[in-house]
Order: sequence, then C-alpha cells, then structure tokens
Amino acid sequence: MVEDWITTSWTEIALVVVSSIVTVAVVILFVRIAGLRTFAKMSSFDFAITLAIGSIIATTALTSTPLVSGLASAGVLIFLKIALARLRRFSSVAGFVDNEPILLMEGPELIESNLRRAGVSVRDIREKLREANVLRMEDVKAVVFETTGDISVLHGEGPLDPELLEGVRRS
Repeated sequence: MVEDWITTSWTEIALVVVSSIVTVAVVILFVRIAGLRTFAKMSSFDFAITLAIGSIIATTALTSTPLVSGLASAGVLIFLKIALARLRRFSSVAGFVDNEPILLMEGPELIESNLRRAGVSVRDIREKLREANVLRMEDVKAVVFETTGDISVLHGEGPLDPELLEGVRRS
C-alpha cells in the first residue's frame, strides 16, 4: 500500500509527462485564439474560470482523466468566458456576474460600514497604503475594494477626478 503511494511505473510517468505537455500546449493555443483577456481577473467569474482551467490542467495531467475530456472541458470554459465577456456589455448581465467595487476610504476617512461589508480590516488598509507609498493620510483621495478583490489606493496632489469613482458603491 505504501509502495503504491511512493512508486509508480515508467508508463504512468510517461503518461503524466505527455498529458502535461499536450494539455498546457492546447490551453496556450486556446488562449491565443480567445485573446489576452482569457486569464484576466476582471470579475469573480473571470477568476473562477481561471482557477477551473488550472484545476483541469492538473487533473488531466495527474489522474486517469482522458486527455480529450480534459481538453474539451478547458475549451468549453474558455468558450463560456468569451461568450460571457460579450454578454457583459448588457448591464443586466454585468450586474448579475460582476461584483460592485466598494469605497473603503474617502479622502483620509475610513468608511467603517464598507470595511465590514468587504471583510477588510484597518490593518489591511494600512498595508495597502504603505504598498502604494502613501506618506501622509491627507494625500489619500480614495481607497477602493475592486471587483477582483484587489485594493486600489488613489493618492497624490490635486483633486480626484469623479469619473474614477463611477460605479463604486459609497455606502
């Protein structure tokens, strides 16, 4: 039993190598056809598809999943991503699929209710402010929890263009 866990046959190793190479090559081909946005994480759906494709690559390479089944599954997910990217032009689809960005700081003031809603701590905000090289709190114009889960820090001199906060939930 332990021996089965530690060792394998040369045939199994060869199948893993071939499955890995073919799967990655075909996914790269799919991405070249579908375009750069294929692995962009612009929405929660984008992120989920990216994770699913990674899982398919691993499963196809390391299990007895037939190679063609894994490739077909990856192809279907990439097709769905392309189709949904086109459908997101309609506000009803975008509203269903996309998360809404949330304003966490307006100027130097924290918005506590939005921090709770986003599940972000004050410690997280301070870390992001340091990463953005903010030297003074009064230089902060806004901090936004983006639809991807990233936190954007808008800071610097001069006023903030209101267009940058279009579509961002304030409270």
